[in-house]
Amino acid sequence: MNTDNTTDNDASTESETNCGSNSAETESRSNCGASTQTDGGVTSAASTDNSVSKCGGSSESSESNCGASKKEKTDEKVASTVDDFDADPGRFVAVGLGPGQAEGMTQRARAALMAAEHIVGYTTYIDLLPAEVIESADDLYDTPMCGEVSRTEEAIDRALAGNDVAIIGSGDPNVYALSGLALEILESKGATASMVDFEVVPGVPAAQSCGARLGAPLVNDTVSISLSDHLTPMEDIESRLHAVAGEGFTVAIYNPWSRKRRENFEACCEILLEHRASDTPVGIVHGAGREDEEVEIVELGELEELGETDLIDMTTTILVGNEETYVWDDRMVTPRGYESKYDY
Repeated sequence: MNTDNTTDNDASTESETNCGSNSAETESRSNCGASTQTDGGVTSAASTDNSVSKCGGSSESSESNCGASKKEKTDEKVASTVDDFDADPGRFVAVGLGPGQAEGMTQRARAALMAAEHIVGYTTYIDLLPAEVIESADDLYDTPMCGEVSRTEEAIDRALAGNDVAIIGSGDPNVYALSGLALEILESKGATASMVDFEVVPGVPAAQSCGARLGAPLVNDTVSISLSDHLTPMEDIESRLHAVAGEGFTVAIYNPWSRKRRENFEACCEILLEHRASDTPVGIVHGAGREDEEVEIVELGELEELGETDLIDMTTTILVGNEETYVWDDRMVTPRGYESKYDY
């Protein structure tokens, strides 16, 4: 399963939703979860007008920039700075959910989410949360694909407003995910990581969870490469593929395919075949840990023709063996080197 990556998609529009709030009671955007005291109790600081939130932009849909090249810039700016918040900052934690099913989440991740007042994430990942986590949160906030900047700023603003906030992603927050973006946005706001007690709670990355489904393909040196050119130019991706394919690495391919960039996958297959034998074992795991999980082991020469099938999409991770990888009893095995040192 490719659960570490959410920065590339085919959506043509982007909108922000506030799943955890009672949106029928007010037409205003939330003000980062901040509240003000009234005679009747606690009400939203933005509940008396139709203002735009300080939490990541307006509520209107806008054209997505998911298909834009790296050189193109958007007009989006950080909407607020640390000086715009009167409350003492809360806490901000980036939590990795792991492979997708509830039992794949670490105890540390579950505890962090149970302690969070607000949980922010990509819509699909919010849907993966266990019921007990959803019920314990004061508020859930999600955005669809390509909303990573707006939802990360929303999460940070909620923390700066005094809330304990978790931003979630499947896999691990440090693998093609949002922990780095969070630190960059914190810096751009004039805040610091220590101000919000920023913490990363790791999860099982896609390569490792998929490797476990395939046997033992990753027990020696491994390199991960994403085929998404949403943030990295394709010429850089191709250069990196050439560099690693010619060495003895096993290669984990993230973001292998989308409708808008099938050429990236085709180029990847061609480059791998320039450096590796066509019978090199390749493991394909689609939707690991989810209801639609599929696992196949094929030869490298067969890989490109599978690009047009349902097996390979944005929820797929591909593990390419090295020159020593072999298939035994329907499992991929990459020797670590013990056989050259020991008799067994």
